[in-house]
Amino acid sequence: MLNPDRMADVGRRPNVDNIVNAWRAHDAERRRLQGELDGLRAKRNAANDLMSKLDKKSPEFAAARDDLRALSVGIKTSELAHEALQQECEELLLSLPNAPHASVPDGRSGDDNRVEQVWGTAPALGFVARDHHDLGVGLGILDFDAGAKLAGARFTVLRGWGAKLTRALINYMIDLHTGAGYDEVWPPALVRRSALRGTGQLPKFEADLFRLAPHTPPSAEQLPDHDLFLSPTAEVQVTNLHADHIFEPGELPRRYCAYAPCFRAEAGSAGKDTRGLIRQHQFDKVELVKFVTPETSYDELETLRAQAEAVLQGLGLHYRVVTLCTADLSATAAKTYDLEVWLPGQGAFREISSCSNFEDYQARRAKIRYRPAAGDKPRPTHTLNGSGLAVGRTLVAILEQYQAADGSVVIPPALRPYVGGVERISPAQKPTG
Repeated sequence: MLNPDRMADVGRRPNVDNIVNAWRAHDAERRRLQGELDGLRAKRNAANDLMSKLDKKSPEFAAARDDLRALSVGIKTSELAHEALQQECEELLLSLPNAPHASVPDGRSGDDNRVEQVWGTAPALGFVARDHHDLGVGLGILDFDAGAKLAGARFTVLRGWGAKLTRALINYMIDLHTGAGYDEVWPPALVRRSALRGTGQLPKFEADLFRLAPHTPPSAEQLPDHDLFLSPTAEVQVTNLHADHIFEPGELPRRYCAYAPCFRAEAGSAGKDTRGLIRQHQFDKVELVKFVTPETSYDELETLRAQAEAVLQGLGLHYRVVTLCTADLSATAAKTYDLEVWLPGQGAFREISSCSNFEDYQARRAKIRYRPAAGDKPRPTHTLNGSGLAVGRTLVAILEQYQAADGSVVIPPALRPYVGGVERISPAQKPTG
């Protein structure tokens, strides 16, 4: 939920003026009504004081009692109206995006994202690059027809070395992150509505989620246990590990890594990236999540980005880092670095990780707080997360950057300990072990 004190900053984002103006109007009316309520309550207190001093049989007492009854009715009416306004203000705040950090560039589209650095160089292949779709089909490791047969469009069956390299990548990433001090967790793939609301996917992006339909309609008591969704990212589960929690002094920072399958309906992406693994309904990610104090969160963002970059550098993959502009920034983030890996088959950089600082946006929604010192009033933490990395897209990048003219693919040295030392896969080779 947006901090109301940042309302002016959120106006840097495009297409938010109507919601901001609606919130301001509702909030002004709420404040006016609050003042009216305070006045009525003061009058009620004065009437009670007056009645305590009057003879209960006197005409003055009866008149004061009638006045008090009228005041009580007015207070009850105003309280109901104030409660409704308060709820409307809360709902509007939930629908507003986060306020961009001052270092985020203004922009109208992704073309205005700012390139921060480029790592490595594009591989000099010496032949016309194939894309991962053709490479994977040629190697017999990506079976798009079988995926469509089993589950429909945008699902894929990984065969042989496709499956083996995916397992190797997950293990490599987890080992790298736990070695850097992240605590590993393995969360459920299903999440409650409240968890998605806490991290900001709901209410705005419900159309992009897969929701489970129970066989029989649940009762009101059963609803929280039956209103379940397939998680779109492990950010949801790991962040909500500490929902409704107060960290005591000395317990921050907390850093987690998690592998999880992810599921997205991609409702708004019809016709985009329909070829290959780039935009699937089901995909795998290793996620990094941090809970930190506000004064350290932007230093923590830099180390989060460095940890995600370490995966790409360890695999020897050419990539660049961009800072997302206000038009491309997700609704929940205050600042985001995208890591974009080079894909020779497309002749373009494509996102493989987003590393974001949400400041207190998610913490306010999920009620994640900390005490700076013993006895202090709890304050919202800052939360951060980043993909470390998207596993399928990393496989795509390896296939395309490490391809050879004969259709074989070299396995990056960092992965070879996870695949029995094998150095290359080719169409004729079968998986071993």
